Order: sequence, then structure tokens, then C-alpha cells
Amino acid sequence: MPSKATSSKPAVMRAPTKAKPSSRIHPETKVEARAYLGDCREVLPTIPEVKKRKVDLVFADPPFNWARDYDKHMAGSAGGNKVWDDKAMSEGEYLDFTYEWLDLCSGALKPSGSMWVNIPDTWAAEIVVHLKKTMTMVNWCVWHYRFGQNTRGKFINSKVHALYFCKNPELKTWNPDPILETSDRRSIYFDARTEDKRDGMPSGLRVPMDVWYGKYWGRIQGNNKERRPGHDNQLPEVYLERVIECSSNPGDLVLDPFLGSGTTGVVAHALGRNFIGCEYSKANARGACERISNGPIRELGQSRGSVTAIHGPRRRNPRGASKAQA
Repeated sequence: MPSKATSSKPAVMRAPTKAKPSSRIHPETKVEARAYLGDCREVLPTIPEVKKRKVDLVFADPPFNWARDYDKHMAGSAGGNKVWDDKAMSEGEYLDFTYEWLDLCSGALKPSGSMWVNIPDTWAAEIVVHLKKTMTMVNWCVWHYRFGQNTRGKFINSKVHALYFCKNPELKTWNPDPILETSDRRSIYFDARTEDKRDGMPSGLRVPMDVWYGKYWGRIQGNNKERRPGHDNQLPEVYLERVIECSSNPGDLVLDPFLGSGTTGVVAHALGRNFIGCEYSKANARGACERISNGPIRELGQSRGSVTAIHGPRRRNPRGASKAQA
């Protein structure tokens, strides 16, 4: 299973049309990435795997109803390009929209399936209350980033919620090994107890905490090499790598009802998962398909064992260690 895009130039995945989805078979793993054009509320009920409840993992990063015109600034509506514009949606309309797509995605999952929703403070509580009616919450994680929108009237927002739900806690797919981090006990305190653990975890490693930050976890903006021109709402690849690795297996099916810049599809396809994405905008769908064809920017699999401690080592020469080891 490849961890990054292959060195040979890949065949570009064509953009989907209203009449026909686009598809790409990975040259090595043979998994399929498929993209549909249209409103996910209309498209999802027509997809065979959704109707048969064959989806293993849903990741959704929906519109936030923040009076943004999304891709109008990039593509406009020329040439029949439809763009999502939530400026006119009332709170009630937005929540009705949200509950509809949530129910469709939840209904598409296998009994062992999971759903992750990336959402800001504005709507997190409403989504949690709604999903708890039919699913079980596993974690309420937080993606923390620097350089939030500056403000003087309240604390600067520097997070988005990553809500993790499953259909059945006893059956859910859970793979912690690929996402393990170096524990603070090892990196800061050089505690010998963490090198001889009895909890089933490898020496010196732990499952990440529920606040996510670290190298490459920042917002995709400015000169970040992952940034796709013309798209200012893009998630980092390490975020999707963590979600997909821990909540699905190679060969599983990952669904993203809001394909956007395509990061979910890029990472899922590269990690040997089948993928289905829906996108309202033709311009966004075209760009996402190109990204899926080209593969991830950063090499996947490099974050395992990473250090996220906010303090450096507390002793220059840990007890029992040589100067070289310290």
C-alpha cells in the first residue's frame, strides 16, 4: 500500500458531470475513487453503496453557514458552474439542511461504521444532540491551530471540533497503532516505566490526546505547500490521515458528502481505501479530482511516534542515560 503519490505521472481523474460520476482506479492498490456532482442530499440516495449501507467511514466538513460565498470568488457561475451560497439560510433552514445530510450519512454506514464531523462552535452542540439519537459518541476532539481570526471583543477562536461517532461501540473499527505518538513521560521525563508498559501499547508510545496540534497541523494558508490556489477552506493532510487510519481498514469505503478541495479523497485513495465524494461546485470537483490523481503533498505515515509535548526535556542527562542518549 503506497504512503504517497507514485513517482510516475498519474492519469488525471476527470471532473464529474451531472449525468455521470468520475472514477479513478489506483494503479497499485486498485481501490476506486469516485466523485459525484450535485447536492449531497439528492445524490447520496442514488449511490448503490449508500442504499445498501456499505460505507465504513464518513468524514464531513460541511458549509458552516457563515454568510460566505465559497467558490464564487474563484469560479463564479459562468459556464453552468453552480456554487453553494448560504447567505440566505436562516438558522432553522441551516439546521434542517444539516440534519438531513447527517441522517443520510448515518444511514449509509455499516454496523461497524463511524462518522467524523468537522464543525465550529456555532453548530457543534446541535450536531452532537442530533447524532446521539441514533449513534454513540466516541470522542469530542478538538483541532487546534494558530492564527485564528483576530478580534478584540472576545477570545480569539483557534479551534474546530472533530466529532467522532460510531454505529455500535462493540463493532466499530479502531486502529490506534498507525497514529500513536511519543508519550510525554518519554520525551520530557525519560520515565523508565513507559519503556516497559503493560497496557498493550508499544514502549514509549500512546494514543493521541483529544486536542490535536503539532507539526503540519496548522491551517492551510499563505505559502503552505499543501495549499490549493483559490480554496481557503482546506484541511491539513495529517488530520485526514489520522481519521482514516484509525477508523477504517485498507479496502474499506470512505464517504465525504462535501468533497471541497478533496483532501479526504486524496488521503483515502493514497492509503488504499475506496472513496466516494459529493461536490456541489463543478470547479471544486474538478480541482479535487486533480488532487486525488496527483496524491498527497506530504509523505504519509511520518507522524507515528511524533512528539507533541509542549515542554522540552526536564533533565539534560536522564538518570541512567549517557550524554549521547540524553
